[in-house]
Amino acid sequence: MDDAMFNDLTRSLEQAAAHARGETVPGLRVHVPREVDVAAIRKATELSQDVFASRIGVAVGTLRNWEQGRRKPEGPARVLLALLERNPRLVEETLGAKG
Repeated sequence: MDDAMFNDLTRSLEQAAAHARGETVPGLRVHVPREVDVAAIRKATELSQDVFASRIGVAVGTLRNWEQGRRKPEGPARVLLALLERNPRLVEETLGAKG
């Protein structure tokens, strides 16, 4: 690896760490979908409401409100649900099967 590539990788890691801390990173754009079909995402995981809510760290009442359209997931929850839509096994692969 040459010095230029090493420096690019180091800068990228510094920017990723800054983003993880909640700092603004110039030029970074994160796409978060406006709408997510929470019920469809949960069903793709083949988990009950109770187990799914536990796995993603929300109260089952919150999950039910999302699924029934009374409330909408916001911020990090919406991002997590979008990731689960792409990979329904993400939580198990990342954190292990619990719940």
